[in-house]
Amino acid sequence: MNDLIKYAPDLALGFLENMKIAAMCAVLSLVLGTVLVSMRVAPTPVLRAAGTLYVNIVRNTPLTLVLAFSALGLSDTLGLTLSQVPSTNSFWLVVLGLSAYTAAFVCEALRSGINTVPLGQAEAARAIGLTFLQSLRLIILPQAFRTVIAPLGSVIIAMIKNTTVAVAGGYLAESAFVMKDTFDDTGVSIPIFIGIAAAFMAVILPIGFFTGWLGRRLAVAR
Repeated sequence: MNDLIKYAPDLALGFLENMKIAAMCAVLSLVLGTVLVSMRVAPTPVLRAAGTLYVNIVRNTPLTLVLAFSALGLSDTLGLTLSQVPSTNSFWLVVLGLSAYTAAFVCEALRSGINTVPLGQAEAARAIGLTFLQSLRLIILPQAFRTVIAPLGSVIIAMIKNTTVAVAGGYLAESAFVMKDTFDDTGVSIPIFIGIAAAFMAVILPIGFFTGWLGRRLAVAR
C-alpha cells in the first residue's frame, strides 16, 4: 500500500500531462486537418498534390518516428526551440508532432464528409458568384463537419491514446521510468495499470457517447 501511494502522484501527474497534450492536439489537429482537406479539394493541382503527398506520407509513418523526428530532427538537428524551458520545449515538440500526425486522419475524415455533399450545391455556389473558399466555408465544410462528427470523435479518441507514446518525443520520461519501476513489484503494478486504464476510459467513453449522440442529432438529411 505504501509503494502504491509512493508511485501514484507521479503517475497522476503524467496522466494530467497526457490530457494537456491531448487538449492542445485536438485543437491544432482540427485546424491543420481543415487546411489540409481544403488543399486536397482545391481546384489548383499543386495544392491538391501537396495535400495528398502530406497525408499519404504522414498517415503511413509510425507515430513513434514522427515524434522522434520532432525531438531529434527539428530540435536537436535543426535547432528549433519553442521554449527556453526544456520540459516546456519538449511538451510543444510532442504537441507539434502529434498534431501533424493526427491532422492527416482528420483530413481524410473531413474529405469523406465533403464527398457526401451533393455536387450540385458546389455548382450552385459557383453560379451565384461565390469563390472556392467562400463556397467551402459557407456551404461545403459546415455540412461535412456535421456528417463526420462521429468519425472525428474516433480520431480524437485514437489521438488521446496516442499521447501515451509522448516519451518518444523526449517528454514524460520520468513517468515512463516510474512505470518501469512498477514491473519490479507485481503487487503495485497491477492496481496501477488498472487505475490508468480506468482513467483513460473515464475520458474516452464520454467522448465516444457524446460524439455519437451529436452526430445523430446533427445529421444532414439527404
